[in-house]
Amino acid sequence: MSSQEEILSDGRFSCIARDPRFWEMPEKERKVKIDKRFRAMFHDQKFKLRYTVDKRGRPVNYTSTENLRKFYALSESDSDLSESDSKELTVKKKKKKKAKGKGEADS
Repeated sequence: MSSQEEILSDGRFSCIARDPRFWEMPEKERKVKIDKRFRAMFHDQKFKLRYTVDKRGRPVNYTSTENLRKFYALSESDSDLSESDSKELTVKKKKKKKAKGKGEADS
C-alpha cells in the first residue's frame, strides 16, 4: 500500500491536501457547545440509559450519559459553573446519605 505522501504527490489527488473539506476537524469544534440551560442532561437520571448491546448486537457496557459527553460540551462560561455545581451535588448527596443513616438508626 502506498504511503500518504505518495498519494498526495499524485496529480489526481493533490487537491485533497489543500481542500478544507477534507481536513480533519479540530478537537474544539467537534463537540456542540451548549449553554447552562441544558447542563442538567449530564447528571439528571432522566437522561441516563444503560445499554447492554449496541446497534449490531455486540455486548457493551456504557450509558447514554457517556455518549452525550462525547458529542456535547458546555460553553466556556458554563464549564466553570458545571464543575462547581457537580461538587455541590456530591456534597449534598453525602449530606443526604448521612441524614438518612441517622434517621434509620433512631427508628
